[in-house]
Amino acid sequence: MTESGRDHVHALIGALHRLDTAALDRWGKALATALEAGGRLLVAGNGGSAAEAQHLTSELVGRFRAERAPLSAIALHADSSSVTAITNDYGPDQVFARQVRAHGRPGDVLLLLSTSGTSPNVLAAAQAGRELGLAVWALTGKASSPLVDASDQAVCVDAPEVATVQECHLVAVHLLCAAVDTHLAAPVPLAERADRRRLVIVGDVFLDRDVTGTADRISPEAPVPVLADARSTDRAGGAGLAAVLAARDPGWRVTLVCGIGQDQPGAHLRALLDKADVEVIDLAAGGSTPVKTRVRAADRTLLRFDTSPGPLPLGPVPDRVRVRLDAAAAVLVCDYGRGMTSHDDLREALTAAAAGRPLVWDPHPRGTPPVPGTALAVPNTDEAVHFTGHPGPRDLAGDTARAVRLLAAWPVKQVAITRGREGAVLVADANGHPLAVPARPAAGDTCGAGDQLAVTAAVTLAAGRLPSHAVASAVEAATGYVAAGGPASLTAPAAGAVPDPLETAARVRARGGKVVGAGGCFDLLHAGHLSLLDQARRLGDALIVCVNSDASVRRLKGADRPVVGERERTALLTALDCVDGVIVFTEDTPEKVLAELRPDIWVKGGDYAGRRIVEADLVESWGGEVVTVPFLEGHSTTTRIRRLAHQAGAR
Repeated sequence: MTESGRDHVHALIGALHRLDTAALDRWGKALATALEAGGRLLVAGNGGSAAEAQHLTSELVGRFRAERAPLSAIALHADSSSVTAITNDYGPDQVFARQVRAHGRPGDVLLLLSTSGTSPNVLAAAQAGRELGLAVWALTGKASSPLVDASDQAVCVDAPEVATVQECHLVAVHLLCAAVDTHLAAPVPLAERADRRRLVIVGDVFLDRDVTGTADRISPEAPVPVLADARSTDRAGGAGLAAVLAARDPGWRVTLVCGIGQDQPGAHLRALLDKADVEVIDLAAGGSTPVKTRVRAADRTLLRFDTSPGPLPLGPVPDRVRVRLDAAAAVLVCDYGRGMTSHDDLREALTAAAAGRPLVWDPHPRGTPPVPGTALAVPNTDEAVHFTGHPGPRDLAGDTARAVRLLAAWPVKQVAITRGREGAVLVADANGHPLAVPARPAAGDTCGAGDQLAVTAAVTLAAGRLPSHAVASAVEAATGYVAAGGPASLTAPAAGAVPDPLETAARVRARGGKVVGAGGCFDLLHAGHLSLLDQARRLGDALIVCVNSDASVRRLKGADRPVVGERERTALLTALDCVDGVIVFTEDTPEKVLAELRPDIWVKGGDYAGRRIVEADLVESWGGEVVTVPFLEGHSTTTRIRRLAHQAGAR
């Protein structure tokens, strides 16, 4: 061997001794978890790095050593048609980034290989991956490079020659494949295999107590209301409420990592969590459980008082926490500022978990910043003002500016500022356009709405949806939670289930409101229908629409009707802000469903004016009222269908 050859071998041996094999083993475990849960690996590089990227994907899709199922891995440079088309249309810098945006989903892994760590197309891919919530890993040369800064984690090979770096990268590829095979081959208990749909929630917990009654007089002793017929209801609060909300979905198993005081409120809180089928891993080594009490009447809070014991003393993080985090499909941190998120070992475990699955962080002004790799942070406007010191207008522009600042200050991939009844605004890139997510109108008890939003965001990301979809779904779920009564909805059907219209009507009456009913076929929903329903909703506190079934419409209108089936008609009506519930009835007339609903007001369009409505006697029998509202001229479903049929025939 020549002297230059010996020098090359010695340099290679020295570089291999410095290779971070422990990090590669951690990558292999995280990658095995992500792939087994249905995720995929995207890999990109240029030149020799491209060859090594393709080598890695071939070992995963095929096999490395042991026989196993094929794993989803895509080398982004290998699709020559896409590479040339993207280069031609968008420029070479976007050749990988555009493919990342096409194929990547939260929870996937993006591995970028570059000896220099400066290639523009690789850096653009890293940015796209972080925006989409992927775990972005870099296999590169020197530890100080733009690619290292743009990635969540990096394994660096500090060697003077490019060839040496690339040879070490090939060894790293083989070590990564070996680690994946090892972790996939490890026996997994049956109970743990079921945890692929597990959500782990980490945070501070409370016992929430509502004392409710009627307040219809003022005390003679002082100008304060007198609460009569008081009754008390307890529930899990803080991260405990988030866990209960998540556990209402039968598709998810929920683990809550928290600290519960060793006192009577703590024992009661644990019993409530057990009843909700929430697995609790308690880190507390003593202390007391905070109790938050609200005094309420007529759906309003008159007073709140809290017990405020000091932070709980926390013990070490047991191995079971790391096992649950490793098996989780998503992780949610609900920081309520009582010390859970400042636990060093727990933060280390959360940082490791964030590399292999989406982690959502709901912060608190007295809490700690999110851990590196957090997919989505969801502070509200007040919290964002606190964290940024940006006291500007609390409008869309102000919240967007605060989100941009937090994106720069925190090691997170995206930030969504939650804005109460205004919805939310999501920022993924300081130089990009924000995503504004408006909320539909909803009035009610907002306690726990933020927890519902955070839970929905986490499980939506776990399902592989984009952060934009997750935030939109989360805003809708939080709005629905408020509209359903907030904490009172915990005794109603699980989140995501359609509220029962009869139960909605009962809740409205219980708080002294009026229930309005309207009925019809609502085939080919048009402006005339919208006008009727909007006017009807203004007459009371909830509008329940009674809709003829498909069979009923056929009997009334003929064999060619309805044009739109009952499921789609119901979905369209339910989506309207003015509609609080829809009931489908199979009879030709709505008398039977009216007897169940018993609306306070039954509404018909103005085309019924001047003649007695058939169901009037029934409605009036329980003291209800029948009214007509102005009819929007020129909007008849039958006329419209005939016109469309005529136009189709003329063609």
